[in-house]
This record gives sequence, C-alpha cells and structure tokens, in this order.
Amino acid sequence: MEKKSKVLIIGATGNLGYHLAQFSIKFNHPTFILVRDSAFNDPVKLQKLNSLSDAGATVLKKFIPSEFGADPDKVQISDMDQNFYSMKSEIRHLIEAEDIPYTYICCNLLMSYLLPSLIQPGLKTPPRDKVTVFGNGNVKGVFVKVEDVAAFTICAIDDPRTLNKVLYLRPSGNVYSLNELVEIWESKIGKKLDRIYVPEDQLLKKIKETPYPDNMTLVFIYSVFVKGDHTYFDIESSGGVDGTQLYPHIKYTTISEYLETLV
Repeated sequence: MEKKSKVLIIGATGNLGYHLAQFSIKFNHPTFILVRDSAFNDPVKLQKLNSLSDAGATVLKKFIPSEFGADPDKVQISDMDQNFYSMKSEIRHLIEAEDIPYTYICCNLLMSYLLPSLIQPGLKTPPRDKVTVFGNGNVKGVFVKVEDVAAFTICAIDDPRTLNKVLYLRPSGNVYSLNELVEIWESKIGKKLDRIYVPEDQLLKKIKETPYPDNMTLVFIYSVFVKGDHTYFDIESSGGVDGTQLYPHIKYTTISEYLETLV
C-alpha cells in the first residue's frame, strides 16, 4: 500500500475542517487534529471530536512552535537582527489571535553554538592563550544542551502548568557571564588567559561593518552578553514558568561538565 502523508488539521470542528478531517481519514492519511480546550465544552464540537477520534484521528491539545532560543518578545535588538526575532513574534501573535493552545520553549543558546569556542567568533575550540571578552564581561547568558532542551520540551507537552505559557530554561550551573566562563575554562586548563575587552561601541561598529549574514554571530553575542536578553527579566513576573522548577527530576548537563569534554 502506498505510504500516505501525515495530515494536521487546525479547526477540525468547523464546517470545512470537519469534512477535511473525515476525508483525510477515509483516504488513509494518518490524521491529527489540533483543538482548543473550549471545544470539549461545546456539545456539537465534542460530538465531532468523538466522531473523528473514533474514526482514527489523533487529537492534539497544544501547539509548540519551533522557536527554540531567546524569547522573541523580550530581545532588545529588533532593529539589527534582519527580522530574525520579529518573524517569530508574528507567529506567536497569530497563534494567540486564533486562540490556539500553545507552549513556547525559550531555551536561550544551545551549548553546541558559541560555547565550543568560548564565545570566540571564528574559532572551533576554546582559546589557550588570549580571549576576547565583549562588553564588560559581567552580563550573564544561558546555555542548554540540545538533548536537555528536548527532555524539558517533552515533559511540557501534557503539563497543564505550561498551557498558554512561555517555558524558560535557566538551569542552575548554566547561567554565566563571559568573565565567569573564562574563569571556569582557566581552572580546567590550569592557565590564565590574556583578556582583550571589546567595549559595546566597538562591537556595534564591528556588527555594522560586517555584511549580513556574517555579522549575525556578533549580533547574538551583543544580544546575550551586552544587552542581557536572556536574564534581564524575572521569569515569574513576566508570566512565564521555569522549566527547572517544574521538572527537577531532569538531570541536565552543566556548562562546567560540557567544558570538561573540551579540555
């Protein structure tokens, strides 16, 4: 039998959506329907959902968009990121306008990006003699290993505490400034590095002089380690939830543990 494509239908309790789902099932497509919680309180919509579910549709109650990174509604670099974050914000606003249940995962930076070079653009391994520190070196950023991001995300899928919330990942042991990262690395290699500080105005000049997309790494460094876009706001006060508090059982990799593998 010919393998059929998977089909996701949003609005399967509507007039057209319901029939789309029916025929998708009839023609043997693996069919998934994304529904709002309110649909279960409407007798007509509930009847349709039960009918589609009985016919073989998989009912989904939450949408987790692929926006893993910094919170696009919190970053302070919207005028210099080539709409990188504004496009993500636009998707958020469309989701919320349609009353689609969601969870946004803000994992900040993945450990596989920038950390292997100790935030040194152009390098593939951490330096062992001199290191560039952007800004004053005291603004904290967040790194999370990709496998750990996946673990937190899957835990959030059916958790009512994350419904229509932003799930932030700021694991203890993964929130450090550039100066602190350098100190951790120095302790592991048993050697002090010469620090070259690049103040904010010089970094902005470099970003402006470097053509897109080559300047984006510097833009992200500016966002995280100068503007503090990962850590300038309080999670609870912003209306978000803290993944490490919700799921304390997850054993995640710390920055120190990760840097140990690079020695």
